[in-house]
Amino acid sequence: MLGDLIGEEQGEVTGFRVLATDGGHPVMEASFRASGTMLGAEITDMGTYESVLGADGTLFGEGQGVVMTRDGETVTWHGSGVGRFTESGGVSWRGALFWETASAKFTRLNGCAGVFEFETDANDKATARVWEWK
Repeated sequence: MLGDLIGEEQGEVTGFRVLATDGGHPVMEASFRASGTMLGAEITDMGTYESVLGADGTLFGEGQGVVMTRDGETVTWHGSGVGRFTESGGVSWRGALFWETASAKFTRLNGCAGVFEFETDANDKATARVWEWK
């Protein structure tokens, strides 16, 4: 069951890299930087994920990153998701995240799973929303 909205952010893809093209299924790496809120705190989120293009045109991706507050608190994350190309030239992702932190402000995220929507447009602008998965 979906729980509380944990965070929202806006940002952009900052770089792409081709990692492999074996068997006609390209493996790409993308990095992003975004700002927004998580559990009411202002944050910056930076991450990198790898995605594989399947024969049916869908993407499978796995990534990791770090969320930081202005006062230096951090949360790391790992995630996986499925993406689909949109008619407008972006990619629409859906998936799950798992966090780890020593920060008292974000301790509720330890042992918590989240589900996300991550959208990019044709200009590599990105928006994301994450909910707690209970």
